[in-house]
Amino acid sequence: MDINNVNIEEIVRQVLSGMTGNGASAPAASAPRAAGGAIPKTARVAMLTALEHYDIKEFPIPPVGDDDILVKVEGCGICGTDAHEFKRDPFGLIPVALGHEGTGEIVAMGKNVKTDTAGKPVKVGDKIVTCMIFKDDPEITMYDLNKKNVGGADVYGLLPDDDVHLNGWFSDYIFIRGGSFGSTFFNVSDLDLDSRILIEPCAVLVHAVERAKTTNILRFNSRVVVQGCGPIGLICIAVLRTMGIENICAVDGEQKRLDFAKRMGASQTVNFKDFKGIEALAGGVKDAFGGHLADFAFQCTGSPVAHANIYKFIRNGGGLCELGFFINGGDATINPHFDICSKEITTVGSWVYTLRDYATTFDFLRRAKGIGLPMSELITHRFPLDQINEAHKTNLAMAGLKIAIINQ
Repeated sequence: MDINNVNIEEIVRQVLSGMTGNGASAPAASAPRAAGGAIPKTARVAMLTALEHYDIKEFPIPPVGDDDILVKVEGCGICGTDAHEFKRDPFGLIPVALGHEGTGEIVAMGKNVKTDTAGKPVKVGDKIVTCMIFKDDPEITMYDLNKKNVGGADVYGLLPDDDVHLNGWFSDYIFIRGGSFGSTFFNVSDLDLDSRILIEPCAVLVHAVERAKTTNILRFNSRVVVQGCGPIGLICIAVLRTMGIENICAVDGEQKRLDFAKRMGASQTVNFKDFKGIEALAGGVKDAFGGHLADFAFQCTGSPVAHANIYKFIRNGGGLCELGFFINGGDATINPHFDICSKEITTVGSWVYTLRDYATTFDFLRRAKGIGLPMSELITHRFPLDQINEAHKTNLAMAGLKIAIINQ
């Protein structure tokens, strides 16, 4: 028996109960109680049961097997993918337990669980985040940097509903399955709650910047344009700033987001609403760089029109990282001769992240905090679980930046 994973007071109570014949029965050895109190028999889950509608359902908490982990959810951000699923169900998952930007505390774990995916020891009471699920590729390793991203895997929060139900972070508890299920997770007990909620979206941008670096164009003194100042674009600016890149121009149509972009590290901003036509807008970007076009661009909007426009912001021989399209957003119209060939633009696509990017993200968050970037202020709205429908509608209305569900 692993004495670190067991509540001593609970053992004493059970022994006394057995002697007197009173009290509750002992829990299974594979599911010790957490130091913070007893584990309930059921958990609330926000289940998306129809378009734009969650129901709060209650399901039994299953027994924790030798390789499993039960986590008490502390919070989870609402991702753009959640918004797409909420509004259109593009993946055909309804009914589904969503939420993949989550974090929480281990309250029970099987006897075989000793370390996280990076080899860091874990125990009851530690804070964790999940990454990808490699059911079809069990030989994935931490250092397979470029070939294995989450695009070929599953994640908690986008799993088809099954008899477990506790599959997403929009819930009281999430059940992390071990063994051949292929779950990956990380011990992040040294990070505060806001930072832990931001790990997943930040990993998206760490991966994008790593992809951009493969072009050998992105350097310390590069002029970089970031188009789109939602959470993804703002985090992109923060990642670039922590790398030492200072000449960053943010492009968006909302002045409040452009103002926040400056706080995240942008040196210049361009509001596309101030310009008529793409040529004028490109001129505005050029003026922001003192008469030069960008050496490199990050396209973060998910808009086909924005993708078509961004080539005009880039100099001959420059580079582009397209990361805005996490689902099929439609076709973009470009001129291959003028936009790519004659300018010899080097383009890379980026789609989510790898395990290694997660490990890098923890260091990025510490660095961002160390240089004073207002990362926590990205989370502008916090809702309890039973207000999840209102939270998603707030997100769709673009009333803030990152919307989060926080459990009390």
